[in-house]
Amino acid sequence: MSNVDWIVLCITLCGIIIYGIYKSRTTKNLDGYFLSNRSMPWYLVLLSIMGTQASAITFLSAPGQAYTDGMRFVQYYFGLPLAMIIICIVFVPIFRRLKVYTAYEFLEERFDLKTRTFTSFLFQLSRGLSTGISIYAPSLILSSLLGWNIHLTNIIMGGLLIIYTVSGGARAVAYTQKLQLIIIIIGMAIAGYMVVHLMPANIGFTEALQIGGDNGKMNVITNGMTDTGFDWKDKYNIWSGVIGGLFLALSYFGTDQSQVGRYLTAKDDKESKLGLLINGLVKVPMQFLILMIGVLVFSFYHYNKAPIYFNDTQISAAKATIKKDSLNILEKQYALVAADNDAAKTSLRKQYKDVLKRALPAEDVNDTNYIFLRFVIDYLPRGLIGLLIAVIFLAAWGSIAAALNALASCTVVDIHKKFINKNLTPKMDYKISKIYTFFWGIFCILVAEFASNLGNSLIETVNILGSLFYGVILGIFLVAFWIKQIKGHAVFYAALISELLIILTYKADIISFLWLNVIGAALVVIIGIIFQLFSTANNFNKIKTPPQED
Repeated sequence: MSNVDWIVLCITLCGIIIYGIYKSRTTKNLDGYFLSNRSMPWYLVLLSIMGTQASAITFLSAPGQAYTDGMRFVQYYFGLPLAMIIICIVFVPIFRRLKVYTAYEFLEERFDLKTRTFTSFLFQLSRGLSTGISIYAPSLILSSLLGWNIHLTNIIMGGLLIIYTVSGGARAVAYTQKLQLIIIIIGMAIAGYMVVHLMPANIGFTEALQIGGDNGKMNVITNGMTDTGFDWKDKYNIWSGVIGGLFLALSYFGTDQSQVGRYLTAKDDKESKLGLLINGLVKVPMQFLILMIGVLVFSFYHYNKAPIYFNDTQISAAKATIKKDSLNILEKQYALVAADNDAAKTSLRKQYKDVLKRALPAEDVNDTNYIFLRFVIDYLPRGLIGLLIAVIFLAAWGSIAAALNALASCTVVDIHKKFINKNLTPKMDYKISKIYTFFWGIFCILVAEFASNLGNSLIETVNILGSLFYGVILGIFLVAFWIKQIKGHAVFYAALISELLIILTYKADIISFLWLNVIGAALVVIIGIIFQLFSTANNFNKIKTPPQED
């Protein structure tokens, strides 16, 4: 990067840290640290919800996802608006009425302590791991494209945000997310404009989309049908998006503390609901536009020769093996292909990846996650590169900071104050909350340091990880809300068995990951009903069976 880019990057990041520390002043108790004294207006709640969901992975990986697979990923979000309505009707009033710090406090009142603790543990496990990935993913790409040390990048990516997250809690998270999201939207809008601006003079926005459509990239709606019927392993279609996406969104926004904690900061029910409902309206168009940037980048490379492979670091590693000559031959053949000969370019890129895989058998050679940032570094002017890299940091910080705040709140409220020390003063609450926030920050950085080979697309990887747990967690809450006959023992063991079955189903690779959210919730409900029926029958028999006489 140029000196100008470094200046833009440093000023932007330092500005966010200073702003977060400045806005961190709040009451020194749990209400102030985790919920900002429940005083936030709806627009801050909205921006905080969006900033928590839109991680760096969204802005790095989504354009690459559209570049390779088209726009159909947007269907993943089709269930979200309906989920927002259900959460506003069912979840928000209960959480607000009980004045809970975490969503899982409600489960102890409805069931028992072990069910609350197990559900909170599932959240902390899944969110701790996914937050580590949220640190590792942008660090990996930045280190590969810019030549930075991956371990140092992880520490910088996670370490800097710990400063204001630990010091300010939920208030610092909310206010910095507001500023971060504004900068992110501006940066991505500029990037989208520049993609079109750099195309030939006779190619405008409409023509660029037409090129993408001619190459199958504008596949916004797909039905998942094949010649042999519905493909249950198809990741993104209208049915998996509306149904599977609905269950995933219900669990993420309704039971994941990183989101519940955002709208519990609102000053009343109306502000919480308004933030959620507007999020439901704007999220799908926002994701659509981010994916559209990937289609525009595809059209740009229709007229400008794309790299045969987007990750130079892996190319260098592969050329240190005996496959160097094979790679060089393919590169020469690729150089002779015309820029608009997409079929020939695609064929050679596939051959190139096959050789890379043989050269680096232990590594993932899918370069989807590198496409957008490679374009930024190769073609955007000085200063704008620094801004776009700052966008990656800020997007990562927004979601990670909220996750650390949520993880700490669950550890303090659901674990520490239940099992370690029940008699903490407000001042001790505040102090221990900071310690746990710092602990979770270090934990997530360590996960990032040991993460590798995350798979196809980073945005898919994070959603797959969530889907392994979200369905079961949602099932527990659905039972709590609507099936009053099921008690604590039944739902606890149903959740244990369901989680095991979900992991086995995923390992068997027989169905798309979005459906795991539906299956997990359904399993908890069905198994819980069965267990409760047996429990009720056994108790009835014990009462009715007279004692045996000698």
